[in-house]
Amino acid sequence: MQDFPSLKLLDRFEKGFTRFGIDYRTMRKILQAKLVMDRRRVPTIFSQNNKKEKKDKNHYLLSLWIYVLFGFFLIPFTIMGENYVFQMSLVFGLITFFLMTSMISDFSSVLLDIRDRNILYPKPIDRKTISAAKLTHILIYLSLMTIALAGPSVVAGLFKHGIVFFLIALFNVILIDLLIIALTALIYFIILQFFDGEKLKDLINYVQIGLSFSIMIGYQLLIRSFEIVDLSISLEPAWWHVFIFPIWYGVIMELGLNGGSQPFYFLLAGLGILVPFVSIWIYAKLTPTFERNLQKLSQHNKGRMKKQLKLAEAFRKLICPTKEERVFYHFSSLMLKNEREFKLKVYPSLGFSIVIPFIFLFTFMDDFSWESFNLLREGKSYLNIYFSLLMMPTVLITLKYSGAHKGAWIYKLTPLKNLKPVFSGTIKAFIVNLYVPIFFILCIVYIPIYGVRIIPDLILVFVSAVIYAVICFAILEKSLPFSRSFETYSSGNGVIIFMLMLVAGVFAGLHIISMLFPYGLYIYLVLAVLILTLLWRKVFNVSWEKVE
Repeated sequence: MQDFPSLKLLDRFEKGFTRFGIDYRTMRKILQAKLVMDRRRVPTIFSQNNKKEKKDKNHYLLSLWIYVLFGFFLIPFTIMGENYVFQMSLVFGLITFFLMTSMISDFSSVLLDIRDRNILYPKPIDRKTISAAKLTHILIYLSLMTIALAGPSVVAGLFKHGIVFFLIALFNVILIDLLIIALTALIYFIILQFFDGEKLKDLINYVQIGLSFSIMIGYQLLIRSFEIVDLSISLEPAWWHVFIFPIWYGVIMELGLNGGSQPFYFLLAGLGILVPFVSIWIYAKLTPTFERNLQKLSQHNKGRMKKQLKLAEAFRKLICPTKEERVFYHFSSLMLKNEREFKLKVYPSLGFSIVIPFIFLFTFMDDFSWESFNLLREGKSYLNIYFSLLMMPTVLITLKYSGAHKGAWIYKLTPLKNLKPVFSGTIKAFIVNLYVPIFFILCIVYIPIYGVRIIPDLILVFVSAVIYAVICFAILEKSLPFSRSFETYSSGNGVIIFMLMLVAGVFAGLHIISMLFPYGLYIYLVLAVLILTLLWRKVFNVSWEKVE
């Protein structure tokens, strides 16, 4: 079995592990096996390179250059001045964002891995050693990513600000890593306490979206924490700053390099040092319970067959005029709701489709005052709802993949001469089950802010969204829904996706132009409905020969 450089480096700390009652040699063997198995795992950010010719390479290490690239973008913030509480809060905020999203997308499967319990627990191995192997496994990869991401800016700071800056920044990055691991684990621990089986697996997907949502909103709050006074950026203390932890580490840099006597600064710095260690201590204490609760992930609840509501059946008949289309609409709806691997790929992008409009909403506000809010509601910034369309190309591409792709032979048994009901039913299921909830959430937030005057605009946005979905389907390659393995998933359609995103911008532009003329919005709405009707009749007439 291959010996890894990270394990050779870990050997130098063998005595430290032994002092904590950990069987280091056994832990090392477990880690070695895990690292070998990791060669099969492709990180989300590098999924397009899942090819046979690279199956013997460590995809994670190959993907680190992307984080190095992001790291170089942080250098200007590090060397632009000596207002450390501002510039380093931004740097640590960006580092936290990238590390946390990577933990969510790539390391949740490691943190929630139940194979240790099934394979190692029956063996004569101390539980503490198994838990230490899992934590060290995560730390190895998180450290590599942290070096790639934070390394360029920290080294640039060494040359610009000196050795003290370098040491304090290094200390802060270590604290951030500990905090991220502990917080992620503790969130999952709380979820595991109250849910089990299939419901828990679904809920984990929602938690991942919620974490992504919180990170992006939190970063906006971080930026809003600072005010420009006489061309000097300052931090005005507020009670909610104690929850924006990148500021903690910006304050530590400020106190260590510029000094200070503000009690509020000492409070934030104290939180930055104490909270990571307390979180890790709590995680260590709760690890046995956490590992027991992980067994819930292996439980499969059959659940009771729910009776179809008459209202739902009536709705299907309303939007699907033919029996064949209703069948495939129902089938696709079940797949979208129950296909866990599909949801893991798609739901994060759905979460960002909700978050991004809100972020742009914040950008139109100078502060959180009533004056700024009143100016916002009188404007047309609600049109940033068009950003919710950007997820459509990616999701429509993913519709062809499934973890149960081997069942695609069922399509051949259908007596269909034309695939129109298959594709039209699937697209309707996508719009109703995935896009409508996002659109509804945005509407119930935007209408109270901007008033009922925007309801015609929202109707036009929805019609434009459906037209956009049809156009995306027409341009993208045709493949039967849920008929391909995720192992063949590729993001090589980047150019097409980017061009389709520009098309979404065209819809927003047309919407703005229509508002320049009297009754232009309503005329455009009528034209959009007519165009949608014509496109829907033509685009889905796909024969078997045209399917890939």
